[in-house]
Amino acid sequence: MSPWLTGFRLAGYGAAYFFAAGAFMSYWPVWLRDRGVSDAEIGTLFMSRQIVGVVATLSVGWVAHRMGGPKGVIVALGLMALVMIGAYEMAHGFLAVFAVTMVWAFVWSPPMPLYDGVLVTETKRAGLDYARVRMWSSVAFILGAFLCGVAVDRYGPPWVLYVAVASLVLLAPFALLLPAAPARLPGVDHRKAPFSISTLLRSPPFLLFLFAAGCCQASHSVLYSFGTLTWRGAGIDDVTISLLWAESVAIEIVLMLFGGWMLKRLGPCGLIGLGLAAGVVRWTAMAFTTDLAALIALQALHACTFAACHLGAMAFLQRALPANGAALGQSLYYALGTGATQALVFQFSGQLYSEFGQRAFLGMVVVSAVGMTALILLVRRWHGGLLVEAK
Repeated sequence: MSPWLTGFRLAGYGAAYFFAAGAFMSYWPVWLRDRGVSDAEIGTLFMSRQIVGVVATLSVGWVAHRMGGPKGVIVALGLMALVMIGAYEMAHGFLAVFAVTMVWAFVWSPPMPLYDGVLVTETKRAGLDYARVRMWSSVAFILGAFLCGVAVDRYGPPWVLYVAVASLVLLAPFALLLPAAPARLPGVDHRKAPFSISTLLRSPPFLLFLFAAGCCQASHSVLYSFGTLTWRGAGIDDVTISLLWAESVAIEIVLMLFGGWMLKRLGPCGLIGLGLAAGVVRWTAMAFTTDLAALIALQALHACTFAACHLGAMAFLQRALPANGAALGQSLYYALGTGATQALVFQFSGQLYSEFGQRAFLGMVVVSAVGMTALILLVRRWHGGLLVEAK
């Protein structure tokens, strides 16, 4: 199969997933407010969704491993996502939205680590650049965020769901194009089971990695939960807000184009450190300004706080774990690193925002600083080799 066709098969699912993610991440809080959910309850919803996502990611990842590959699971979850959008349409008030969100979290959280596990392995096998394939997910996110902003501006908050459906219908078809089973890599015995979870979780460098990268991603919690609401409150219109979200991911794409070059010079830990350092600057400034020119500059830092950290995390997992343990490592990273850490910070963010409003961003400065401390300890313990050997 040609590299171009392989790249298309791998990129299609991520594009469909992230188009919907762009709509939800940018405007789900606006939709929630429209359904009568308070700021503190929004924080509770984000936290609860993350907790369910942790359980779902670990359990569904285990099922996918037992089935011999994630393809069937990803297809089924794509079909279930469409059903849950219909349930959201009928949900009004906090309790109804909470019930639907708990099921949605179980459906929506597991596919991404499963997909990323496939992407990391297959791009390595096919000699493709992971960052260049993954960037099409970012392109789709931009389209989703922008079109959702335009739709909400013209037709109102209910259109958040309608924009998302446009790509959710493609999840299952594109999942069918993914490889049916994990790729066979040269020199790797795929008949052997990978290392146990307990072995990996007893590794101090791996735990420090989870905490450092997790803090970097969790530091976005106030932005994801209340960024759009803050900017709306400052009088910025929805189309401009959607462009701010689109800009943050557009600049992220630029970084991904140079991801390989940056990885060679900074290494996995250097990229994560870049994200954490940029977080200190970004969240400090966002706590004190809603000036549009400043927000344009600050949104550009998303290339560091998200993309650099993500590429660093993927490179760490590639180098620190055996190839036939990539899927398990991905699941642990998404469940415990980003999932569990974000769950705690989301609830913290809801309480902070309810009490202090925009100044809640200062709490994310603290989260970034704590992550940097963990990263410094990681650099002292890990020197680029495997952390565990496959059985």
